Amino acid sequence: MFGGGGMNPRKMQQMMKQMGIDVDELDAEEVVIRTADEEYVFDSPQVTKMDAQGQETFQVVGDYDVREAGAGGDASAVESADAADESAGEIPDSDVQIVAQRAGVSEDDARAALEDEDGDLAAAISRLE
Repeated sequence: MFGGGGMNPRKMQQMMKQMGIDVDELDAEEVVIRTADEEYVFDSPQVTKMDAQGQETFQVVGDYDVREAGAGGDASAVESADAADESAGEIPDSDVQIVAQRAGVSEDDARAALEDEDGDLAAAISRLE
């Protein structure tokens, strides 16, 4: 569509801005994509977030490892801690941080919204936006 083969990156950014497309580089440490059977784990990936007319798209570039679902190191420990929190009726801190960041509110407001929505992330974010 654009054919930006040899286009100046600065010019490309200017064109995207004119079309209402915002591009941000995220300083990601790790990205994990889980499927029913496998986990794709990207360590130190380059992550780009693009917002075009309210639709957010993420691009992940980098080397990755494929693991059997549920067999991962640190991610599994975090999941176990979160599961223990949920079983005790607690809202996991990771969920609070996600809602706070996505809705642009304090962690206290995010936690209250999550509690009101019985831990439903999407509903809590919708409530706050």
